[in-house]
Amino acid sequence: MAAQKKVIIVCGEPSGDVNAAHLANALYAEIPGISIMAVGGLHLRQAGVKIIRDIKDLSVIGLFDVFKKLPLFLSLKNLILETIASEKPDAIILVDFSGFNLRLAKAINKKIPVIYYTSPQIWASRTGRVQTIKRWVNMMLVFFPFEADFYKKHGFEANFVGHPLLAIVKPSLDKKTFLHNIGLDPQKTTIALLPGSRKSEITAILPVMLDAARLIQQRIPETQFVIAQATNIDEYVYEDILKKKGMNTLMEKGRAYDCINASELVLVASGTATLETAILEKPHVVIYKMNLLNYLLYRPQVKIPYIGMANIVAGKRIVPECIQFKATGRNIADTALAILQNNQTRERILQELSAMKLKLGQPGAPLRAAKIIAKFITP
Repeated sequence: MAAQKKVIIVCGEPSGDVNAAHLANALYAEIPGISIMAVGGLHLRQAGVKIIRDIKDLSVIGLFDVFKKLPLFLSLKNLILETIASEKPDAIILVDFSGFNLRLAKAINKKIPVIYYTSPQIWASRTGRVQTIKRWVNMMLVFFPFEADFYKKHGFEANFVGHPLLAIVKPSLDKKTFLHNIGLDPQKTTIALLPGSRKSEITAILPVMLDAARLIQQRIPETQFVIAQATNIDEYVYEDILKKKGMNTLMEKGRAYDCINASELVLVASGTATLETAILEKPHVVIYKMNLLNYLLYRPQVKIPYIGMANIVAGKRIVPECIQFKATGRNIADTALAILQNNQTRERILQELSAMKLKLGQPGAPLRAAKIIAKFITP
């Protein structure tokens, strides 16, 4: 009788938790009896994975946030290494969270196989990290075809499995039903606000989104707005900002896909949500602001011209981006109105989003990844 297989999954952010949970479900289906432990959150827990450390306080933005949490990360690394020593898993699966996970891979020092699922965005900045991956990672599973090309160019074979969001990003209700259920008018122009999944992002980005919303409504009075509230963020974070702005914008928690689907336009913080919005083929404006010092430190490291995932995958500007100094209420409003009030611009964006989506492969990425992992850890 074959010994029970064991793996540890390590992620550090909500988007990674979602991807890891779908991979875990696929691993359970592909490798009967497999034991999975994880540094994870709600979604991995719901998948039946044993959580050895919750991710709630692990997300960081900027260098100073990293410094503040160094003791926490050191403790987490030690916990994982101790778990590896006691449980002797067949592999460890790292999910994005590169600042921590690449250091962890080095600390593991090839004691067990290291599999990376959701590649760090080293093609965007600090490309030298590919040498760390080549030395300490045994297998890389990537979501974008250009990532496989990037690694091949650097002498490392990566497996393109397609993007898992293709099977995940689905609204639960049609537009009319959803808007009716939350008290909005299906006949009015609806704009969804997605200000990010971290408190620091929301406090920086939601205020300028609300400034833009007020200006848009002055130009198009029939416009209505809904904020897609992240499941991991307390409601008071949003309420404090709304109170300061003197606004009473509707919020919906954990209904991001329905909010996006019901909208004519989305104002969305840079990150996974931009790809989710693109998969739903909704015109959007990518917005990002961060601490000025962090921005000045990190901006020179970025080697690509775009930060919105639709633009990155397409290799050209499909949707507009309002970044840092351009992320003002006035500029965002003008950019949004240029889409809302110009049918030709809107149709171009819709056509190009549809073409971009085809580059993401076919649904079923977690199962394809699970099959590759199963073959790798089962001689």
